[in-house]
Amino acid sequence: MTDGPIGQQWKTLDSDLNRISRVEQAATYVARPMVGFGIALAFIVLAALAATLFFGQAPSNYVVVAAAAFGAYMAVNIGANDVANNMGPAVGAKALSMGGAIVIAAICESAGALLAGGDVVSTISKGIIDPASVEDAQVFIWAMMAALVSSALWVNLATWVGAPVSTTHSVVGGVMGAGIAAAGLSAVDWSSMSMIAASWVISPVMGGAVAAFFLALIKSQILYKQDKIAAARRWVPILIGLMAGVFASYLALKGLKKIVHVDMGPALFIGLAVGALSYAMSYPVIRRASVGMENRNKSVKILFGLPLVFSAALLSFAHGANDVANAVGPLAAIVHALEFGTVEAKVSIPMWVMVIGAFGISFGLFLFGPKLIRMVGSQITKLNPMRAYCVALSAAITVIIASWLGLPVSSTHIAVGGVFGVGFYREWHMERRLRRPDVTSGQVKQIAREERQRRKLVRRSHFLTIIAAWVITVPATAMISAITFLGLNTVVN
Repeated sequence: MTDGPIGQQWKTLDSDLNRISRVEQAATYVARPMVGFGIALAFIVLAALAATLFFGQAPSNYVVVAAAAFGAYMAVNIGANDVANNMGPAVGAKALSMGGAIVIAAICESAGALLAGGDVVSTISKGIIDPASVEDAQVFIWAMMAALVSSALWVNLATWVGAPVSTTHSVVGGVMGAGIAAAGLSAVDWSSMSMIAASWVISPVMGGAVAAFFLALIKSQILYKQDKIAAARRWVPILIGLMAGVFASYLALKGLKKIVHVDMGPALFIGLAVGALSYAMSYPVIRRASVGMENRNKSVKILFGLPLVFSAALLSFAHGANDVANAVGPLAAIVHALEFGTVEAKVSIPMWVMVIGAFGISFGLFLFGPKLIRMVGSQITKLNPMRAYCVALSAAITVIIASWLGLPVSSTHIAVGGVFGVGFYREWHMERRLRRPDVTSGQVKQIAREERQRRKLVRRSHFLTIIAAWVITVPATAMISAITFLGLNTVVN
């Protein structure tokens, strides 16, 4: 029957339907990115409409509407780029699925921004421009608009290229470029800029060094011990207590601005108390979890899984509390200047502006975040729960040290520097082991140069791309901002 005319017709129909199915699958694959762009555009339009509702439709308030749209665009880009640094290591270590990471990050970032975000923000980001040089409210508004547009465009470009960059540095570059275009080179506080430039080196090196130190500690005190499980029972609660204490101090310093101002001394005391309590609570939990485990590295990795998830969530909360305000700062400055007609060094952040920042980050993370999460988590170097835990612990400790020293550091640079530090430490450790003489022959094993290159544990192409993006972030955003400011000024005047 199947060889007759009717059978041939069915075969032809099946073949045609199969082709149509493949075309539909291809169309879905091609259209999928467009869905994300469509949802992001809808959010930007809603942000502009919200500004219209708050400020009415007077011609002078169209500036706020445009600024709200660009503020929403900036927030989406932060979600797509900056948040990946907190969740990437946990996803790369397989402690979290991509979906779970996105949900936890979206909730914690929004909570950090809305519950613990600062009431005020510096309008002249990091004090790099003299407020007296841009006293004219109209000039100031266009300068802030240019800074907002340039930083959003740059972060978008970096995300597209696949380079995690600092959104705070992007805003700094935008403000500097607009300030120079508005008032000349003398408007810039070059000592502040030199400190920020120094942080390009200090942040990743410090983050990498701290992460490498803790990885070396875990290897020497747990993984290379004869009884790994007994060593883990002793050390994992200590590391959990240290993590909890550091995060408590970090959040007390950076994330409680709406409730109470906390200095370094009380913050460290809070951290010490929370760390001791966490150690006491985690010790019996780790002891029970380790019962019956095999004496293998794989078993030790399991014990780091849950603490790593909590650390990623805390990093996201702290990021939302600290960095969202910097991102929506230019928008808050524009709103204040239009409402009061004055230029202030610091302004309060309206709740609707913070809501735009919080929800924009969530949308950006959900729609475009996976690309950078994969980059940070698995494409720079291979991570497991222990290595990822070292990166998270390094990020919190480095920020605390930098705050104590008064250094302006980037959380992005610290987190990615921690990933590099872990990878380069593993390379160095492997080379060191290869140089040891063989037990039987007493000679060092010779390995060809090509084989040594193949064994590199950090992908050099990603390393160079990310370093290049970090170096040119401030100059690039400054140039884009200056051109944007001059263009806006020309059109308006």
